[in-house]
Amino acid sequence: MSVPTRLASVGARPAVAPAGREEAVQLARRAAAGDAVATRELLENVAPRVVRAARAVMGGAHPEVEDAVQLSLIGFIQSLPNFRGECNPSLFAARIAVRTATAVRRRSRARHVGRDSSVEVDELEGHRVDHAATRRRAVVRALLDDLPEEQSEALALRFMLGWSLLEISETSGAPVNTVRSRLRLAKEALRRRIEADPALAEDFGLKEDDEP
Repeated sequence: MSVPTRLASVGARPAVAPAGREEAVQLARRAAAGDAVATRELLENVAPRVVRAARAVMGGAHPEVEDAVQLSLIGFIQSLPNFRGECNPSLFAARIAVRTATAVRRRSRARHVGRDSSVEVDELEGHRVDHAATRRRAVVRALLDDLPEEQSEALALRFMLGWSLLEISETSGAPVNTVRSRLRLAKEALRRRIEADPALAEDFGLKEDDEP
């Protein structure tokens, strides 16, 4: 099943009002059964979350962010037969987007080893740039490239998208305590990276015994 070419732009202005959870689950089931109209409506509903997730992980100015969005939407449709309806399909789609965007970032970084990833130009709209916040985003995104997949996903969902532990648990199928453990390990890795660079420690506002 193909995904409409212009779905990346749909994320900015959905044509269909977002569905409630039960309605969205039924929509997903019809789409999984091959209903083309349901598939289009479902994609329009989930696209805004997919776009936000991809941009959060990659940065809005990343040259491959639109590719990541398209790949995420394709992956979402292909994964619908495995969707069990335990959460809103938009959360399921966002989780796929986080994994896809992280993979795209990793491949991109491997191709451009010498690129200065500390320079980010997200949200440059004529306003004064918060350089410390820019560096924090760059550090977290770089860390996502290096962490094991489960930790990377948990960190992105929790700290870049603001998901609750329960939401992460529902979409990943992992117990809440497992999610906590993954986040703890990811935060420990983040702390080590920050502590290795005094400038980063200042950007993150860390003091001794603080937790990132």
